Amino acid sequence: MATTRLTNKRIVITGGGGFLGAHLISELKKNGVNSKNIFIPRSNQYDLRRTEHIKKVVKNADIIIHLAAKVGGIGYNRDHPAEMFYDNIIMGVPLMHEAWKSGVEKFVAVGTICCYPKFTPVPFKEKDLWNGYPEETNAPYGLAKKMLLVQAQAYRAQYGFNAIFLLPVNLYGPGDNFNPESSHVIPALIKKFIEAKEKGKKEVVVWGTGRATREFLYVEDAALGIVLATKKYNTSDPVNLGAGFEISIRELAHLIKKQTGYKEKIVWDTSKPDGQPRRMLNTSKAKKEFGFTAQTQFKEGLQKTIDWYLTTRTAS
Repeated sequence: MATTRLTNKRIVITGGGGFLGAHLISELKKNGVNSKNIFIPRSNQYDLRRTEHIKKVVKNADIIIHLAAKVGGIGYNRDHPAEMFYDNIIMGVPLMHEAWKSGVEKFVAVGTICCYPKFTPVPFKEKDLWNGYPEETNAPYGLAKKMLLVQAQAYRAQYGFNAIFLLPVNLYGPGDNFNPESSHVIPALIKKFIEAKEKGKKEVVVWGTGRATREFLYVEDAALGIVLATKKYNTSDPVNLGAGFEISIRELAHLIKKQTGYKEKIVWDTSKPDGQPRRMLNTSKAKKEFGFTAQTQFKEGLQKTIDWYLTTRTAS
């Protein structure tokens, strides 16, 4: 299938008002997309859990990029498993169905690394996606998103619908969610260390043992990967989007401690869960299929995120 030309296409981005969405819009504009052709359905006007709203969203769209999701860290996932399952599956499945019915040219489903089994050989390869059950605290979220892969493959097989499924690793960068109730590990730690430094606290408590590992992808790189896939990738086999490195939560905490200038000690609360033991993606398929390689070094991206938080927090 030929490369999808994005100029003059009517592009709907669900979740386009969020963290990744803002960077994705910038990347689309770099690729010649006029902002008049980008439609972002705002949640206060369009409830993507309601079919009548979904029908309005997909009408006249050429391309749909589905970013919208209910997300959170380990604590939020653990406390809201039913909402994480229902809201994510009910936003995604009817959206793809109505997109097909409406004659949408291409559907880009953005999944999550939480789709992978708890004990996946590292680095995670797409072929291992079904070899086990996800980590328990985020399984409802991960499985809800994973159903979009099943749907994409089924709709392509029966209807010839061009739906693709991407698996981004944990994202970070300017504009991230710093709400302690729902933030992921990097913004949560940045906020903790900066506040501890400012208040003169003698210790910062971090969840778990610190042994778990994670991979992080700078949000601008993720936006680039999604745009490249939207243009060039046209099969329903899942594709990882990552940076291809692994860092332990212990190393991460000490790095953020150093970069925020906090001088006191870290205390590990081992009564709290670690989450999935290890996470790192094999990113060779994205490079082969649509030429994506992450551009941003982790320390550089981390510093940009810290600087953004300090600046915007001061300005607000």
